Amino acid sequence: MSYHTPYEIIAEGTRSGRYRMSLPGWNILLRGVMAGAYIGMGAVLMIIVSTGVAGTLGDGMARLVMGLVFPLGLILIVLTGAELFTGDAMLAPFAAFTDKTGWLPVIRLWTLSYIGNIIGALGFAYLVTASVLLHPGPDGIIATEFAVSMVMFASERCSYPGIFGLFSCFLKAVAAGWLLNLAVLLGICADDAMGKIAGIWFPAMALASTGLEHAITNACLVPAGLLAGPSLTLMQVAQAGPLAGNLGWSTFICNNLIPATIGNLLGGLVFTGLLLWVAFQKEMR
Repeated sequence: MSYHTPYEIIAEGTRSGRYRMSLPGWNILLRGVMAGAYIGMGAVLMIIVSTGVAGTLGDGMARLVMGLVFPLGLILIVLTGAELFTGDAMLAPFAAFTDKTGWLPVIRLWTLSYIGNIIGALGFAYLVTASVLLHPGPDGIIATEFAVSMVMFASERCSYPGIFGLFSCFLKAVAAGWLLNLAVLLGICADDAMGKIAGIWFPAMALASTGLEHAITNACLVPAGLLAGPSLTLMQVAQAGPLAGNLGWSTFICNNLIPATIGNLLGGLVFTGLLLWVAFQKEMR
């Protein structure tokens, strides 16, 4: 299993960022849609396999189970070459720092990949809601136990009250952007598939298990909870808890998606990209 040094990783990240910025807009958007759906696949799996675990084995084991399966989405993205906004927060600036190019191509890449990610995440949210969370019954649509878990998760993501709540969401998103981009860097470390998977796995697992805020993950799971919520019975609503009253599109966008997006961007740009580039400038030259 080959291993690349830190400055070799930065050089490879620079080449990757330069290549991504050179892609036509429609291609970035298409790859972004793919990445948003892939993140949704790992995120939905995380909710499904952890359903009921906390009640029997405790919260710690439930979080561990969530973390073990969440990396699926990022592995699919790295190995298939899809375009994730959170990863571009680090890779595109690498190219800008090294080549001393303007920031307009960087912003273009961020914008198109983000739009594509949101579209892909929303599309997979609708697909999984219609096929897994809700089932047709003799008296109409029936919400499954997985729908209750999804609503509980979505409710928590919409429940950051006031300025301190928003700041908490922002800080969790900064940490998430840092960890996710470390996972991308470790994926670059190796040349073979197994090495890339092993490198991606642990930072991505830490992101999910610690409950950090990843905007694209939330762009799939929260809409899935919003779509499934109206089909819950009164007993299921009680099971989801009082936070279910906070569910709403405007609440999600203002209290979670916006601060999480900004935090993810800064986490990748500053704490992964800029720090590494400054630390290894001498070796890069």
